[in-house]
Amino acid sequence: MVLLGDSMHNFLDGLAIGAAFSNSIIEGFSTSLAIFCEEVPHELGDFAVLLSGGMTVRQALGFNFLSACVCFVGMAIGLLLGYTTHAVKWIYALAGGMFVYIALVAMLPEVNQMSMRAGQGSVRKNLKVFAMQNVGMICGFIIMFVLAMYQSQITL
Repeated sequence: MVLLGDSMHNFLDGLAIGAAFSNSIIEGFSTSLAIFCEEVPHELGDFAVLLSGGMTVRQALGFNFLSACVCFVGMAIGLLLGYTTHAVKWIYALAGGMFVYIALVAMLPEVNQMSMRAGQGSVRKNLKVFAMQNVGMICGFIIMFVLAMYQSQITL
């Protein structure tokens, strides 16, 4: 199940990279860098799950590598779709939705669990954790909003 989900995830990553390269080299490299920064901890986590599931290190590396290779298939399709159709915005929507899904499914429960652990302390500690979590989320929303508003004026 981990490998199937990871393969789908890597396919969508490849689609996004291919679509970005079909727009421009700079956009392709910046998208690749962003996905790389997300993929390193994600693949390490998948590797740990495969090891804890009973696979040997060699098996886990092999299966993880195979699921990562699906990214190249997605990239080829993303390049093809990016050059031949106007599907780039839809590919970006799929990739963005995937990142939102990962954030909500993987990160939000961790935030909730951290709140529960902190809830066993004093009211002051609870408020501090609550404030820190909200400041982090609000900062993320503000950064994304500013990038969306001024994306046409950003040049590299």
